[in-house]
Parts: sequence; structure tokens; C-alpha cells
Amino acid sequence: MGKPNPLDPQARIEELRRLINYHNYRYYVLDSPEISDAEYDRLFRELVELETAYPSLVTPDSPTQRVGAPPAEQFESHTHLLPMLSLNNAFDEGELRAFDARVKRALALPPEAPIEYVTELKIDGLAVSLTYENGVLVTGATRGDGFSGENVTNNIRTIRSIPLRIPQSLDAASDAPPVPRLMEVRGEVYMTHAEFQKVNEERIEAGEPAFANPRNAAAGSVRQLDPSITARRRLQIFVYGLGFVENGGFTTHWEVLETLRKWGFRVSDHRRLCPSIEEALQFIREWESKREELDYDIDGVVVKVNSLALQAELGQVSRSPRWAIAYKYPPDQATTVIREIRVQVGRTGALTPVAIMDPVPLGGVTVSRATLHNEDEIARKDVRVGDTVVIQRAGEVIPEVVRVVLEKRPPGTEPFKMPTHCPVCGSAVERPEGEAVARCTGIACPAQLRERIRHFASRDAMDIEGLGTALVEQLVETGLVKDPGDLYFLKDRRSELVSLERMGEKSADNLLKAIEDSKNRSLDRLIFALGIRHVGSTVARALAERFRSLDALANASVEEIAEIPGVGSVIASSVHTFFQQPSNKAVIEKLRAAGVKMVMEEAPEVGERPFEGKTFVFTGTLASMTRSEAERLVAQLGGHAASSVSKNTDYVVAGENPGSKLTKAQQLGITILTEEEFKRMAGIQ
Repeated sequence: MGKPNPLDPQARIEELRRLINYHNYRYYVLDSPEISDAEYDRLFRELVELETAYPSLVTPDSPTQRVGAPPAEQFESHTHLLPMLSLNNAFDEGELRAFDARVKRALALPPEAPIEYVTELKIDGLAVSLTYENGVLVTGATRGDGFSGENVTNNIRTIRSIPLRIPQSLDAASDAPPVPRLMEVRGEVYMTHAEFQKVNEERIEAGEPAFANPRNAAAGSVRQLDPSITARRRLQIFVYGLGFVENGGFTTHWEVLETLRKWGFRVSDHRRLCPSIEEALQFIREWESKREELDYDIDGVVVKVNSLALQAELGQVSRSPRWAIAYKYPPDQATTVIREIRVQVGRTGALTPVAIMDPVPLGGVTVSRATLHNEDEIARKDVRVGDTVVIQRAGEVIPEVVRVVLEKRPPGTEPFKMPTHCPVCGSAVERPEGEAVARCTGIACPAQLRERIRHFASRDAMDIEGLGTALVEQLVETGLVKDPGDLYFLKDRRSELVSLERMGEKSADNLLKAIEDSKNRSLDRLIFALGIRHVGSTVARALAERFRSLDALANASVEEIAEIPGVGSVIASSVHTFFQQPSNKAVIEKLRAAGVKMVMEEAPEVGERPFEGKTFVFTGTLASMTRSEAERLVAQLGGHAASSVSKNTDYVVAGENPGSKLTKAQQLGITILTEEEFKRMAGIQ
């Protein structure tokens, strides 16, 4: 293929889409990237810029549209072209052999006749159907009742291992057959263990209940009304077959799987073509012991007759096929006794109760701890110290208490109560109304000190250059820094600072200068740096503009704080509680003694205010400044920076990897600026 004419935007857009789809396939399906992240980002950014300049050329199957839809009010119903059948289950080897015998009887075959089966791992996720017309994804739907499900197309598009358009071949050596005009691809959306842990940490930080297991997390993510939330959760998929297909021409299920792989779909390598049911059983035995090695959940193995002709002859009964069965592994559960309920404090201040139990073998390991999630979950299950409980591996990752064996409860047990003060630092524990998680409010709490220091020094806060994660770890471990205020007294301990690993004289002096320079940051950045719950950079700016000094804010009532537009009672309560804590007051006094500026300077006179009366919204990542810096610049030049796009928005500034705000701006006909255009308007280029 020749290089497209750079003066022909449509040709270049099509070439960029082809390249990006190919590299998505290499990265997300084959796990074998050919280019660096930076080179991929360059291609994606160029496509975004071209589509922004030529919105009429944007198509639903463009890679930029994976997170390009506004939130839905509700999901519409979608009727499957061919019903998504449910499988009957087998729970032991005898039941699986009985299935084999039923198949042979239905086909009028003797008991010794061989039947070829395909065995596949049964992914514990959410079943979905993907409808393609002329190779383009047009609908993604949940299984629902088997006949109709929810249309979640915009969310399905965010899963990068799902092709939005099926090329005839992504591999020049591929012998893939032509893509049918119309077909339904069936698959299972799932979440890896690492992503499950990350999502739950984020939910706990936001005061939301944790997901019980990766399957629930995957299902909840696919059913988000806002596709951008789905996109952030990095879901994966394995496809396992076809529903309706127009003129498919396939003869075996194995051939279907191989063809789907050639078409660019993600098909599990953990499958086997078995000449008999005994071979299928061997596969099942192997994976019962090996499933702990996977980074996702399986709850069994699916066994299918390989021949599609035999499948058609066998047919179905009720809503289940006669030609397939799911062998279910027994759940990993055990019984033990809780000796203590210990409350741990996480890096974000979240308090999590943990059951300390008599050690018991479970899923190949010995466990002595289990998560109890939060106070509400303990109350719902009525878990008490001394109880005999059934535990299981939640999503094959973290042990959890399933239920209490009440008939074994000893007399005199007491219901659990969450502590009112942090077990680590003694600061007050706060649980805002409507939230499931209780939190420590202390800024100097050792349990969350590393995260507090990193946030305090971050670019949008005090912007202390050179104070990275590795150095923060050393400063905390050596005791040089016990709270953010200690940073400003490191100059008195320079010799100890120099002796740290990979520090040295010059690096120490550069760090001390950066710390000294940070004393003059604006009041809103200091407020943001303190890490007050619910206070982001926008709220911090509103607080600074209203109270003009840290002392005035610290002495304000909940009612006074709540009067600020966009703040409200929840944030106001969090701010007020923060400034009442003795440990937080001590840190603020230390900052004051160090000379950190705590008042808001009057804005200097400016000759021109080019953004007067204009509203800007930023989306994506800016290259030369943070979003907070850009929003401050807008305010300095007389404009207003909003967080969402509306008909009152004048400009949307699109950085790298813009989200749904860009699409909404295009729909409303709002002027879209690149970062360079914005900077020229601001007069800084």
C-alpha cells in the first residue's frame, strides 16, 4: 500500500485507523507490541487532531470513539438474533460421563464410539453478544434472559481487545476466510485480579462499597451508564463462539475458534481438542490444580461436541443445548474461628476491618486473615470475635467471610463496633453520611504518610521538583519526615539528606531549593496540598477565593463553607473536621513557622482580559501544563473553567486522549481548540 497523500485528510485518517487497529491487536490480543507507547500515542494524537478538524469524517468504528459517547439515561433492550443458551452443569466425573452417554444415545451411537469434544476454560465473567455487520461492530449486548439483553454498545466499545472493525486479516500470512455480512460473536467479559484490586481501592477511596469479586466488578463495569467509567476499568474479553452467522460455512467448533482468532478476536489458548470424554476429563483435572496460576477467575470447564453437524442433530432442551455442558469446580471454602477483628488503616486513610483467624488451608495456601470489607458488611453478616465462620477465596484472590455458623457461636460474644479514633495516630475517624467507608482525618497519620507527602509535593499542589516516590520512601523510612511540615526543616538535616541513596551534594541542594521555592505557592495550591477529603483543585480555588487566608478557612463554620457554590454540606463537613484535628493544627503551625505563605495575594492589575466572560472546558492530557494550571490561567485572564460541557461552553480544549467531552462538544457545535491554539489565545506563545 502506497503512502497516502498528506493533503487528503480522509486517506490519512483511514491509514491511521488501520495502523492503530493493528497495534491495538498486537498489544491487547497478542500481548506482543511492535511500537513504543510514545509512538502509539503520536499516531492516536494525530488521528484525534484530524477528526477534530474534520468532524464529518468521524465514524463509529474509529479508535477514538472507544470512549466517545455521553452517559446514557438507561439501556435499551436488544433481541439476540439467535438465543444465548445457558449450560447444564456437571459437578463430578460421573455426571460428565453420563453426559457423554446421553450424547451417544441421542445420536444412536454405541457406548464405545468416540465423540470428539472441545474443552475450554469457563471464564467467570459476564456473557455478551457482539453483532457485526459487514465487519463493523454495531451492537454489544448482555445475555439478559437469553432471548434479549441490554444494549451496552458504548461500553463494549471501550474494551480495547474487541475489534470495532474486522479487517480481512491482521496478519499477512493469515488464511482467514471472508467475514460474513452479518454475525453474532459470543464472549465473556472479565476483570483481571490486579485490576479488581485497583478498582476496589478506588471505590473504597471514593466512599463506595467494594465489589465482592471480579465477576461482579466486570458486570457492574459493563452496565455503567457512563462509558468513560467503563473505559477506566481496563476490562478484557475472551470470545468462545458464534451465535447467528450468515453463510458461515464452518464444520467444527474448533474451526470457529481458530477463525475468530484469525479475524483479530481474543480467543483463549487454554483449550484442547479431545478425541474422547476421558481426554476431556484429563484437561479438567489438570486445570483444577493450575487455575491458581491464572490472573483471572474460572469456575470450571466447558465441554462441547466439536462437530457442528452433530450439534444441530442433538439440538436443545428448554434453554440448554444437548451438545455442551459446564463442569463446575467445587468452591474453595473452609471453616475456621475468628480470634480478633483488627482495623487496618490504608494509604488513603480508609479503615478496613480484618478478621484474624485460626490458620486453615484454602485453595492451596494457608490463610489466617480475611477481609470484612466495612462496618455495614460486618453488621449484615453479624460477624463477631469467637465466631466459627465459613471463608472462601473472593475471586480467587482475597479470602472473605461468607457466613457465620450461628449454632457454634459461644456465649457472651459482642457485636463489632468501628473505633471512633484512628488506631494508628489517634485522630478522629469520620464516616460521611451515605458512605460505607470510615476514614482517619489525620494529616500526619503514619499509615498514610507516604501518600500524603507524595500528594503534597505533586505538581498541582506545592510542586516540589525532585521529590519523587523513591525519595519519599527513604525520607519516611529514615524518619527524616514525619509529616508534610518536616519537609521545610530538612535544610537543618542536610548531612543526613546527603547520605541517602542516590542523593549526593548537588541533588540535596537542588531539592532544598525546590522546597524553599514552594513556600510561595498560591493559597489554593496549599489548601489542595493538605489532602482534605473531597477537596480537589477546583474546590480548593473556590475556598481560597472566598476566605483569602488559611486561618479564616480554619475558623469557618460548616454553614459558612457550605455557602460557596459547588461546595455543599458534605465537602463543608469534611473541611471543618480536618481543621479541628489537633494533629492537623500542629502541622499547619509547623508550615507557618517555616514561612509557607498562607494568605491569598490580591490579583495584579492586568491590561487585557482576553477570556472575559468566556467558559472553557479541558479534556484529555495537556503536554505543557497540567489541567489545574490551565484552569488558573483561564481565571487570571478573566474567564471561567468548567468541569463539564454544556450549551454555555464557549471553548473545549482537547489534549491527548480526550474523553466524551470532545464528542459532546462536537455534537453541540462548540469551538474545539488544540493546546497550541489555546496558548496562542492566552498570549503565552
